[in-house]
Amino acid sequence: MRKVRLRWIPIGAILLGVAEFAVLLGVVRLVGRPIGIIGLLVLSLMGAVMLRSEGIRAWRRMREARQAQGPVGEKVLDGVVGLTAGVLLLVPGYLTALAGLLLFVPPIRSLVRKRLRAASERRVPSNVAGDLFGPRSVRVQKTPPTKAPADEVIEGEIVD
Repeated sequence: MRKVRLRWIPIGAILLGVAEFAVLLGVVRLVGRPIGIIGLLVLSLMGAVMLRSEGIRAWRRMREARQAQGPVGEKVLDGVVGLTAGVLLLVPGYLTALAGLLLFVPPIRSLVRKRLRAASERRVPSNVAGDLFGPRSVRVQKTPPTKAPADEVIEGEIVD
């Protein structure tokens, strides 16, 4: 299944490059060549600065969580999202810069972090996920009492 997904990465990169070029041409036509190119340079410079600051911030938060002997998973995921935003800004292009800027918006950042957490919890054993993210919260629904035998198995699921 993964090999099928990996096969689409070069095609996606080519399509992204074509889309970035089309957007660049549109921006250049709209605001002019010098301002369009300066805009790309400013966004890339901003990406370099954000990449550095997010990296330092992520390292400090992870180290603090580690020293407090707490779960470091949330800090790591926040750092991953911040570093991804910085890299997307660093890559020259208006579409990737927009994606990078969106990752700095707190609700979007939180949503991406939750998705990454769910994906990583699915891929690692539950004891490792517990060490990374702390205990999982579960939702329990009470049902009316029935006369069930003592040896009956009750099935359920963990809901995040």
